[in-house]
Amino acid sequence: MATQEINKYSLLPSMHRRFGRVKRSMGLRATTPAQWRKWRKALREKLMELTGYDTMVRCPLKPKITDEVDCGEYRRQRVEIQTEPGIIMPLFVLIPKSARGRTAAVINPHGHGGGGKVAVAGIRDNPQVAKSIDDHNYDYGVQFARAGLISFCPDARGFGERQEEPARGDPLASSCTWLNNMGHPLGQTVTGMWAWELHRLIDYIQTRKDCDADRIGCAGLSGGGLQTLWTTALDDRIRGAVVSGYFYGYQQALLERFGNCSCNYVPHLYETIDMGDLAAMIAPRPLMVETGTQDPLNGADGVNNVLPQMRIAARAYRLFGAGKNLQHDVFEGNHRWHGTRSVPWLTKLLTT
Repeated sequence: MATQEINKYSLLPSMHRRFGRVKRSMGLRATTPAQWRKWRKALREKLMELTGYDTMVRCPLKPKITDEVDCGEYRRQRVEIQTEPGIIMPLFVLIPKSARGRTAAVINPHGHGGGGKVAVAGIRDNPQVAKSIDDHNYDYGVQFARAGLISFCPDARGFGERQEEPARGDPLASSCTWLNNMGHPLGQTVTGMWAWELHRLIDYIQTRKDCDADRIGCAGLSGGGLQTLWTTALDDRIRGAVVSGYFYGYQQALLERFGNCSCNYVPHLYETIDMGDLAAMIAPRPLMVETGTQDPLNGADGVNNVLPQMRIAARAYRLFGAGKNLQHDVFEGNHRWHGTRSVPWLTKLLTT
């Protein structure tokens, strides 16, 4: 009886109906490259407004290397940069010992449940982090460093060393809810904060004498896939990207699964685009999407909730005759970084 009463009075069916009425007002409809360029320009401006990206304040980076550790095949630097006045982003930089001269770089943003940058950088000091690395193949920063790229592994706002007070005490916890609670009334979102900060990280990479400013990639899992998708859609300096465990239709994956982390939610987003439109903004630059067949975050229809979004993106790539630049690695498995195809694919793209 209680379940029937909850279902009877649930708002979700009404939200589904509203989604159907208002969805994708700025979705991809271009039929020529010129129309696509006009569409992308207008959509970038709109998304920067919706996410609060356009409220961020540029300032000097003031980079500082605070530590360096020999990790065998690579050196690990701890670096701090200023992304907005008084806001510091700590990050690890994994530098292959084989690197000579200006080397291609890859930004490896983390997702949830790994303690921030430490999992991506393969630091196993904490047993919870070590388990997360094993469960999710989470050390993809190390994987790229071993492949010869300089890997940049930042702490996103709200994670790792940047946890807000209510999250402290659990190294795997995030502060996304509190950040969005603070940010929304001030016209900001976690999505906008994260995209802004990775763009400032690109600014920093382009100042480093050991990095090639024209050969920068981005690759991340889950929340790191969110960061990769938005960062690449809004900044042409990313030459190629890998989005893992974060590509599906919003209605099933985020409206129905409304208990997902608040970092996914941007006011008026569903009225404006679906996820495939974000990928369409990246065209014709190379993009690989990794999808686990058993990943519950895909939504009720599983991979079938992913494929329509891939088709939206594919339409943009076909406009440029660049269909091969959009890759989809569907693998048997759960919510995890795959890497079998994506690491050599992105490494080749950035080094040849």
